[in-house]
Amino acid sequence: MAVDVQSEIVIDRPRDEVAEYAIDPSHAPDWYANIESVEWETPAPLGVGSRLAFVARFLGRRLAYTYEIVELVPGERLTMRTAQGPFPMETTYTFAAHGNTGTHMTLRNRGEPKGFSTISAPLMTTAMRRANRKDLATLKALLERGPSSPAS
Repeated sequence: MAVDVQSEIVIDRPRDEVAEYAIDPSHAPDWYANIESVEWETPAPLGVGSRLAFVARFLGRRLAYTYEIVELVPGERLTMRTAQGPFPMETTYTFAAHGNTGTHMTLRNRGEPKGFSTISAPLMTTAMRRANRKDLATLKALLERGPSSPAS
C-alpha cells in the first residue's frame, strides 16, 4: 500500500517570503515538530542535487535519512526524495499566491513502504496527516507574527 498524504494551509504572508523560509533547511526544526536536526551533505546554496541529512522522531522511533533535491522552482515548488531505508519518501512543497498578500502552501509526502513497513502504512498515513497539519499550523504562526517574523 502506497502512502500519499497532502496537507494545505493559507498563510497571510507573500508567496516568495513563505517559500524562502519553508524551503530553507536550517528552519526545518523550527516548524517540523518531529525533525531534530538537518545537516548539509553538499555545499549550500540549495539546488537540484543538494543532499541534506535529517534526524527525526516519528511514531516513537529515531529516523536518520538523506533527502536529495530533485526539483526546485524558486517561490513555487520544491521536491526532495530519499531512497534509503524501509520507507522511501518523496516530499513536495508548492506555493501559490492567495489573494493580494497570502500564500496557499501544499505539503505532500508520498512513499512506498517496503517489508514490515507495509503493514503499518495505514497507521503511518494517519500519523503523517496529523503531524503535517500541526507542522503547517506552526509554520503559519511563525510567519504571521508580523514585522519580527523569522522571514523578515
